[in-house]
Order: sequence, then structure tokens, then C-alpha cells
Amino acid sequence: MKAVDAEEHARKLREAHGNKAVAEAARKAAELEEAGRNDEARDWRQVEKALLQMRGPKES
Repeated sequence: MKAVDAEEHARKLREAHGNKAVAEAARKAAELEEAGRNDEARDWRQVEKALLQMRGPKES
């Protein structure tokens, strides 16, 4: 997944889930990893990373 795509997915996920978006992306990635779907899990980890970058240093 391209970085731009990950950022777009992150924005949409944040709109839908608010502050719980990071947890949702991490949950989805973990489910996919558990199922052995590593390529898809990697995409969700990119989305999770993009969400964390959106939060900035002052949010936790």
C-alpha cells in the first residue's frame, strides 16, 4: 500500500471511529496476522502508523 493510500484510509477510519481508530487498525492487523494474511496485515499496520502520526506528540 502506498503511503498516500494509508493516510487516506487512516483519515476515513478516524472519521468513523474517532479516538478509537488506532485501536481498531491494530485489532484488524492482529486478526489478519493471526489468520496468516500478512500482506493485508502489513497494510493495516501502515494505517495504524499513519493514525499515530496524525495524533502528534501531545496525544496518547
